[in-house]
Amino acid sequence: MTTTQLTADAPPAAPDLVTTAPQPAIRGRSRTGASRLRALDGLRLLAALMVAAYHYGGRDGEIAQAWGGSPAQQFPTAAPLFAYGCLGVQIFFVISGFVICLSGWGRTLRAFIASRVSRLYPAYWVAVLLVTAVFALPWVAFKALSPSDVLTNLTMLQQPLGADRVLGVCWTLWAEMRFYALFALCVVLPGATRGRVVLFCAGWTLAAALAQATREPFLDTVLMPEYAPFFIGGIGLYLLHRYGARDPIAWAIVLVSWLLGQHYAVARLWHAPSADGFSYRSSAGIIAVVTLGFALVAAVALGKLRWANWRWLTVAGALTYPFYLVHEHLGWVVVRALHHGVGLPSYATLMLTVGLMLLLAWVLHRFIERPLTPVLKRSIDPRR
Repeated sequence: MTTTQLTADAPPAAPDLVTTAPQPAIRGRSRTGASRLRALDGLRLLAALMVAAYHYGGRDGEIAQAWGGSPAQQFPTAAPLFAYGCLGVQIFFVISGFVICLSGWGRTLRAFIASRVSRLYPAYWVAVLLVTAVFALPWVAFKALSPSDVLTNLTMLQQPLGADRVLGVCWTLWAEMRFYALFALCVVLPGATRGRVVLFCAGWTLAAALAQATREPFLDTVLMPEYAPFFIGGIGLYLLHRYGARDPIAWAIVLVSWLLGQHYAVARLWHAPSADGFSYRSSAGIIAVVTLGFALVAAVALGKLRWANWRWLTVAGALTYPFYLVHEHLGWVVVRALHHGVGLPSYATLMLTVGLMLLLAWVLHRFIERPLTPVLKRSIDPRR
């Protein structure tokens, strides 16, 4: 039996930093020595940068106010490509399915909850307060929320409660929380086994399809048919990582999840070419990005990217979640200051903004996450 363990935990935008411990032979395959899945850390940062490219140059809205015009004017060649960056979220969900299955295997429910809460909330709380404080400055042109909405946002339940969001990206955290709850109740609580995980994947796939067919709001909220295939696909890829590439049931889970995932991605993100639209994403382009996301996580799962074992990828993975939290709204402020205040060209502004957001992410990781995560984890699960 493969034994796997984590060196650190992390969420949607930040699934855990993963280490695969020494393993005995599994179905004819053997591994010696410990190998860290650093390529997965790099893939997480790549997905975050895709989302940042979308937020800075692949859409209209507040970012157009920051640029002083449509990003399509700032990046006439790159903006159509940046528009595909929103699919970084779907790649995050595939990674999350992989890592949450890994982190939940062999853990008690209490330990699993402690891992998730301690990893999600410290950086999130600071990001909410930081964005609120910056938006409250009199010279910042973006609207701050009411005190009540800000306090509601600290729970991470603002979306189901109907409160305005401080962080635009927090809708993905709400999807992650629902995934964690389903996995905890159906797999972690009774104890993770291969059969139980396979049954969970099959049951959720069918239930999500039924929810889509009935269009019942409660079922749609709980089962998330639009995002379920990506989480489930990630779980299937973890089964391939754990039990080997000759597992036909795991491959079936991945294949069905990819087929359903591309369907939902195209249905949500494709539209007919329109002169009024900011950008046009072709269905072939959407399918290609979704396929690439599945393929890259599969390459990690099957050990094909074991050569990507550079230490800096661990740092990249650690920065992903705080970067994901702060980059959008604070990026508006930085883009406006650099492009209009300093007069930097568009591409220089874009690169410097990303660099500054990564630097802020490092500060949050070093001075918020590293000291507070273990304290919060021990307070929830003292036995650890």
